[in-house]
Amino acid sequence: MMLPGNRQATRILRTLLVACLLVPAPGLKAQNKQTMEQATNPLLCDPAKGVCEIPGTDTVARQQGITGNKPVEIVYFTDPICSSCWGIEPQLRKMKLEYGADIRVSYHMGGLLPDWSYNSGGISKPSDVAHHWDEVSRYYDMPIDGDVWLEDPLPSSYPPSIAFKAAQLQDEYKAIAFLRRIREMVFLEKKNITKWEHLAQAALQTGLDTDRLKADYAREAETLFKADLDLARKSGVRGFPTLQINGQAGKQEILYGFRPYEAFEAALAKVHPGITKTPYVTSRESLFTHYPTLTTKEYAVLSNQTTEQSETQLEQAFRQGILDKVTTKNGPMWQRKDARQ
Repeated sequence: MMLPGNRQATRILRTLLVACLLVPAPGLKAQNKQTMEQATNPLLCDPAKGVCEIPGTDTVARQQGITGNKPVEIVYFTDPICSSCWGIEPQLRKMKLEYGADIRVSYHMGGLLPDWSYNSGGISKPSDVAHHWDEVSRYYDMPIDGDVWLEDPLPSSYPPSIAFKAAQLQDEYKAIAFLRRIREMVFLEKKNITKWEHLAQAALQTGLDTDRLKADYAREAETLFKADLDLARKSGVRGFPTLQINGQAGKQEILYGFRPYEAFEAALAKVHPGITKTPYVTSRESLFTHYPTLTTKEYAVLSNQTTEQSETQLEQAFRQGILDKVTTKNGPMWQRKDARQ
């Protein structure tokens, strides 16, 4: 199916770039034909809003912000293949470094792409997504290679989502590292992360027990994934990323879609007025100790430098043999030498 031309094509493209659209998913499949007909394709992510939306609705340890009783609880609804969620990685990583002492982030899957039955909005097959992911990459200044949809397209985002829930059963920290790794695989390395071989590789690289992951995937993880879908629906989540930022005394702020770092800070201050930043060292050595892999944009945000300054420093470190470099057609990712050992 060809994309419509002129104004309609521009509108669809803009929607794709800003948001990741979610489809209704009461179970693991659509309920009925009417639901399917009304659903907008879930990969229509609109960069101007910074969201992957649901159609049909109006509405490193402690520094990672996931342990202990903290005054601020952040409930993060996301999906492994949500391009807008990949776009906010720089903001999330900086927030965890600066406010990790006061925040706890819990990750919940939202079921972005059940299958390709959801094919309206100008997107009817995986190959239609390739160009749009390339556009998203330029919009967010985060490397994404859309050619995965041409070379080895994903039939659904459910398998990697369930795998993440299985990883959470083992270790919360490692599960977040696992989610990061499978995102790197699909966005940068063009790997179909519904395939067990890639999920197993990511598990090994992030210190998970692959045998247990496989066993949990086949048992409890699917139930936990369904519970995440139910929670998202009951919470009125209409797209990704959605962050419910909960403070004390019932204060709540919701960040929906791609937002600048200042919006994250403002939301934290509203729900917990006494929250304070924790200074962190912005040297290359320190940042790669916290995060073994960084895109140029992430490094720029974390080091408080321009993208140009960051690219120069990182390229120099690569040429000196200090860092490894993962090259894509839409920009590199830099990694510590031992990042994949």
